Amino acid sequence: MTSNIFSAAKDTVKRPAYDRDKLTVRMCHIGFGAFHRAHQAVYTDQLIGMGKTDWAYREIELMGPTALLDGLAERGYLYTVVENGAEAQDARIVGSVIDHRHMANAGPEGIIAAISEDAIELVSITVTEKGYTLAANGGLDFENPMVKADLANPQAPKTVVGTLVAGLARRKAEGKKPFTILSCDNLPSNGHMTRRAVLDFARAVDAELAAWIEGEARFPSTMVDRIVPAMTEESHQVLATCAGYADPAGIVCEPFRQWVIEDDFVSGRPDWNLAGATFTKDVLPYENMKLRMLNGSHSFLAYLGYLGGYKTIADTMGDAAYKKAAHDLMVKEQAPTLEAPEGVDLGDYADALIGRYCNPNIRHRTWQIAMDGSQKLPQRALESIVYHLKAGTPYPRLALLVAGWMIYVSGTDLEGQPIDVRDPLADKLKVLASGDSAESIVSGLMQKSGVFPDELAKSAPLQAALIEAYQALREKGVKAAVASLA
Repeated sequence: MTSNIFSAAKDTVKRPAYDRDKLTVRMCHIGFGAFHRAHQAVYTDQLIGMGKTDWAYREIELMGPTALLDGLAERGYLYTVVENGAEAQDARIVGSVIDHRHMANAGPEGIIAAISEDAIELVSITVTEKGYTLAANGGLDFENPMVKADLANPQAPKTVVGTLVAGLARRKAEGKKPFTILSCDNLPSNGHMTRRAVLDFARAVDAELAAWIEGEARFPSTMVDRIVPAMTEESHQVLATCAGYADPAGIVCEPFRQWVIEDDFVSGRPDWNLAGATFTKDVLPYENMKLRMLNGSHSFLAYLGYLGGYKTIADTMGDAAYKKAAHDLMVKEQAPTLEAPEGVDLGDYADALIGRYCNPNIRHRTWQIAMDGSQKLPQRALESIVYHLKAGTPYPRLALLVAGWMIYVSGTDLEGQPIDVRDPLADKLKVLASGDSAESIVSGLMQKSGVFPDELAKSAPLQAALIEAYQALREKGVKAAVASLA
């Protein structure tokens, strides 16, 4: 693959109409994954195209293969995003990335230098929940082997948190202001959690550094939304057909996108609101709405859809019982737990989500969404269950979601076929989920997995509800259990 692949682009492909030589690296982004390419980088590309900023990205990768970024560099840091709607496609070449560093090539020192140089105002992150190395209490996991290694040698970190602290330490040592750290992952209060993890690490290294970070640095929270399935052979073919060429770094995603950002930065930042983002003083209502209604219903469809034999969300939505159950979950069990953002109707939001899920051209695999459930379940389902237990209100769909997760993490579906469970706690969960009775499995996972908060781990009403849901899935079958929710 050579850098001239874009010469074959169809006339319909949107190209950067701006002079990329005039762009400046003012932002680093850790985690050059599919979501960042389809989200933050697209907002920035659009803003540059409007002539409203000259800020561009330096991409940072701390682990994994180098081929993706090396290939991107050979192609002038250009890549393609295809918005695959139910009725139309739209392709654009994105130009907001102009540099990169990979740990395998640059080493820890090169990474630290890259994020701490004078021009960098902002370091953003998309590394998924597990990349933050958090403990169950939300702070830094000091028992994590990688965290231990970084604390033993903080000048050569390999974790995200260790790298951020080392970069901030470099700034402080040079008498300069810190950079803003912008988490764009699906974590509850992601800015606050990132701040806590960074301060935990810094205090373990240098109390004076920690005090400086606490006083001077900023960690705005965000809410991000766009369905970006993992690229497959099929989606690469969709991209090639739409754009006119193959692009190894290209992405196929849904047309919808949303970005809500707490407006709290150390110094400057791009006016992403001009490209459709929302700056606000309080992200929490948006975040909770998205985590519980979108992500929660996605998890419902992922576990129960996978166990029901459906490979994608769109396939699952073709089953009327699943479609109704997902909508009812959002409206009847998640919406009552929420404070709606100003101007947002939660019923309309649920309707819009159902429409997005039904897009047949977005092949979002249930298996992909089911990954890392131990990190996702608390904010997507368990916090809502706490609300219902206190309010004395029913939550049968949430219970079936959690019971479906309990079967899924056993590593064997209801037909006796193996499940490739991808989760940081996979081995532990498999043991706990492989008991000899519904009672032992449910109680074991509730009390010993570390996934359930203390107020739920020993809740007799919750245990009874989960045993009932678990048995319904085993005895009726998944599709019949979902249909019975009606």
